[in-house]
Amino acid sequence: MMKGDLLIPSMLERAERFFPKKEVVSRTSSGIHRFTYKEIGKRTRKLADRLQQFGIQRGQKVGTLAWNHHRHLELYFAVPGIGAVVHTINIRLSPEHIIYIINHAEDEILFVDEDVFPLVEAVYDKLKTVKAVVVMTDNELPESKIESVFSYEEWIRDGSESFEFVKDIDETEPAGMCFTSATTGNPKGVVYTHRSTVLHSMSLSLADSAALSESDSVMAVVPMFHVNAWGIPYASTWMGSTQVMPGPRFTPDLLAGMIEKEQVTVTAGVPTIWLALLKELEENDYRTDSLRAVICGGSAAPAGMIQAFEEKYNVPFLHAYGMTETSPLATVSRLKSYQLDLPQEEKLAVRAKQGLLIPGLEMKVAGSGGEVAWNDEEMGELLLRGPWIADSYYKDDRTDETFIDGWLHTGDVCTVDEEGVIKIVDRTKDLIKSGGEWISSVDLENALMAHENVFEASVVSVPDPEWQERPVACVVLKDADKNTSKEEVLDFIRPTFAKWWLPDDVIFMEEIPKTSVGKFLKRALRDQVQEYYKQTK
Repeated sequence: MMKGDLLIPSMLERAERFFPKKEVVSRTSSGIHRFTYKEIGKRTRKLADRLQQFGIQRGQKVGTLAWNHHRHLELYFAVPGIGAVVHTINIRLSPEHIIYIINHAEDEILFVDEDVFPLVEAVYDKLKTVKAVVVMTDNELPESKIESVFSYEEWIRDGSESFEFVKDIDETEPAGMCFTSATTGNPKGVVYTHRSTVLHSMSLSLADSAALSESDSVMAVVPMFHVNAWGIPYASTWMGSTQVMPGPRFTPDLLAGMIEKEQVTVTAGVPTIWLALLKELEENDYRTDSLRAVICGGSAAPAGMIQAFEEKYNVPFLHAYGMTETSPLATVSRLKSYQLDLPQEEKLAVRAKQGLLIPGLEMKVAGSGGEVAWNDEEMGELLLRGPWIADSYYKDDRTDETFIDGWLHTGDVCTVDEEGVIKIVDRTKDLIKSGGEWISSVDLENALMAHENVFEASVVSVPDPEWQERPVACVVLKDADKNTSKEEVLDFIRPTFAKWWLPDDVIFMEEIPKTSVGKFLKRALRDQVQEYYKQTK
């Protein structure tokens, strides 16, 4: 067989050649922009040329602090196109973590959105390796104390649109970098190669995965700084899909409007996004009949939300699982052909799980006595390996804690049913051990969020002198004026769980703290709960 390296620029080259008329619809602070893949290709080549003129060498890091738009997409291909590494930085992290990430990665140049520029300017004096900042804006450059600041459009003007991407790259060379959104300690860096990115993009295009294709209009709501928007911009470009990029500081009504106007067929984001969109759809009138899939990942999706999308709006809901270390796609929940005739309640129970392992990956679920039985009851930690699974952290001595004997230890506890379907029960650190028995906070949360007046729910443990730990539910109501009581909430889930699983208390809150990517921040929530009980004693 011929040897051919799997390289990221080849994906854009395919779009340029076979889908030059297809569009990238990009929202920025100044409005909607429309570019064909032919135009995106020319702009990306100009950008790659300018990066080389600036002196960016192979293996060096180019940082981005930006939302989802066409310029960010161009960086996705231009940077690997010269053999450098595109480092997407989470703009929602604390300034201290952003400083750490940029210095640890040793970024040479930063590309930032106009609304993020003040954050960069405030920490610039602490950045050790950055030589220049390019502001991605349609407006004039803001005044700045930073000497080397450029406007993106002016900066790429002198680049050549016929620039040839570097071809002598080995597929195992680094191409991208993301850092975990740390809840404790500093974030950990994960490096993606050309090969891992191309194979991951292929996995997104499989029929039993996200099935991305030329006929799709794809809107990644998950930020491009969050595990490369789950790889969707790469796969969509390769397949020639129309891309709809929602830009900065979007709102539920904006997303609903773009779905309707741009006839979006596939969209992807975390559960908090879909809870907010569902509320918008319930309150206002939008057409969503173009959607063939809402992809949900990042944390477990409530079964009630899945049911609402599928039964009320006839929108298929794809539950997926992954993490920064897995590029991120690892599992997708789809019914097998012979499960399509199951009763609706049984089908929903399957769809609410994290699903089947994606082809190309291997898994083990390790319990205290070895691999667990596939009986949907025994719990163990999920271990993964495969060609788009990381094997280490970037220059980090915590590698040995996570990557052991060739396996990624995810830290997620799960069960596996007889069909091989994974259900994430909890993070190892969030399981609640009461009287020697385990309680899944995720199961409780999903049940609570099925209540018609519960918008969000998160369950944490509190110390207990008799039982070691006991669960407490923290709840945000959709309508606080409805006078939903603690007893009503507990009565709602009582038929589902054993008595000892039921939370000892329900605390109503205005907001549940979240991480920078929209997951419940349980460490902060535990602190709030402890403070609440101190004040009420």
